[in-house]
Amino acid sequence: MAASLWLNNPAVALEGPTVAGPIGGSDMSSAVLPPPGLYGGLFAAASGTLDFHDGEGHTVPALRDAHLRKQQFGPFFLYVPDVKVLGGAVGVSGFVAAGNQCGSLFIGQDNECEQGLGDPYLEVDWSRSFGFVRPSRDPGAYPILQGLSVLFGFGTVFPSGTYDDDDRLEQVLSMGTNIWDFALTVALTYTTAPILAEGTEFSAKLYWNQYLENPASHHWTGDVMNVDFAITEHIGRFQVGVSGFYGWQADDDELFGVPIEPDGLRATALVLGPVVKYDLPEYSSVLKAKFQTNAIATNATPAWVTVVAWSKKF
Repeated sequence: MAASLWLNNPAVALEGPTVAGPIGGSDMSSAVLPPPGLYGGLFAAASGTLDFHDGEGHTVPALRDAHLRKQQFGPFFLYVPDVKVLGGAVGVSGFVAAGNQCGSLFIGQDNECEQGLGDPYLEVDWSRSFGFVRPSRDPGAYPILQGLSVLFGFGTVFPSGTYDDDDRLEQVLSMGTNIWDFALTVALTYTTAPILAEGTEFSAKLYWNQYLENPASHHWTGDVMNVDFAITEHIGRFQVGVSGFYGWQADDDELFGVPIEPDGLRATALVLGPVVKYDLPEYSSVLKAKFQTNAIATNATPAWVTVVAWSKKF
């Protein structure tokens, strides 16, 4: 989730490059754009490390006592103009987070905290649905879009957040990353006819993250592919199920143009957990909450994350 879950191994790089997408993930209905209009909201997220793994999935000895905790909050928006392009809708979305991160890395190191702004994120999408809208059995719930939807987009992380590279700990505690991230994205969402309750939704969104070199550290992060996904059920005003994030690194990390030994710090991470959304159509709003933790982590940092968000059409 532009919540990075410390996807890269902080034992060497400590770059903490984020991945594209909104904080909290683009899991449910990820290929669907809402009706034309301006949408906005607020999110809050908390996360913490559980361990620091090497390329074999074992604890990095030098970081066995390390711990990091992060709290973030901020606004987000989505604008869908009342136009059609190739039979589909277009949308522009973005967010910026402020927050606090505390922790230490090495044995005997004092705990420190850093506050500031994170890197802003902006995404442009095109979406088309091949299904139809039907009412929910609950008159107080939003209608359900049954069938297939597809989405293509492009996102950018702008490295303008707070960043301090005085030492390794301050670098990893910084809310910003000092790294440009350009990401192509594609998503699919399919909702069935009522079977279990009012329709089962399968949704996934793939991001291909391509990074520029960090000019302060001369560290270059290899391309990262990540998928946000969810399997959920519509039940009246609720949509509940399991969400996840799977990320893998396709290229070696490099320092001053040289691949980092022994394995290029190629990271792999899988996180899973419950997700729930609640409709508030009387307020043109939606509430969402999720919790995730790692099932797999190599050259990555097992962590937990919880996110709550409120969104509204204005």
